[in-house]
Amino acid sequence: MSRNYSVIPTSPLQKGATFNKPRQMLPEQVSLDDTAANVMTDFTIVTAYTIFPLETIEAARAKMIHRGVRMLLVVDDQNHILGLITSSDLTSEKPMQVVQTQGIRHSDVMVKDIMTPREKLEVLCMEDLQKARVGDIVTTLKTHGRQHALVVDRSADRSQVLRGMFSVSQISRQLGAHVETAGVASTFAELGAELGR
Repeated sequence: MSRNYSVIPTSPLQKGATFNKPRQMLPEQVSLDDTAANVMTDFTIVTAYTIFPLETIEAARAKMIHRGVRMLLVVDDQNHILGLITSSDLTSEKPMQVVQTQGIRHSDVMVKDIMTPREKLEVLCMEDLQKARVGDIVTTLKTHGRQHALVVDRSADRSQVLRGMFSVSQISRQLGAHVETAGVASTFAELGAELGR
């Protein structure tokens, strides 16, 4: 059974042509009682931005500004997650501590030097979020004193695949109110731990 196929017409790509970027349409306004999915950045819809551990923190800053994000996943060449770096890390005392302890220039500080390593990251599971509300996410972020919460899907073999994330700045925008998650230290030990971060 032979068919005739046609040549599809072509044309030159115009100057100034751009391309589609995946975009998740989250509701502009939410309440604490809305479903948590309304405030989750879903990596099956939008791109998770990454950086390598041996890139400089200045490269990380430039990438965050260019992409309009406040967090990058730190990955190896096989896209295994090694940690994450946030804009707060870049403006914290961490870079200066590295400069002083390693005797290097600020421009030589690497992502690996100030990132939060994978071993210190905690995640939420998608299956636990099925009935969760925005208020549950806010309470969880406040309890842990976090700006971000990573969300994973579990495969049949129980391995994790990063599915998305919650961000305090995103939730604040959608709620129309500032959400404060910085923990309040109530003991000297907690204060010391906060200062040591």
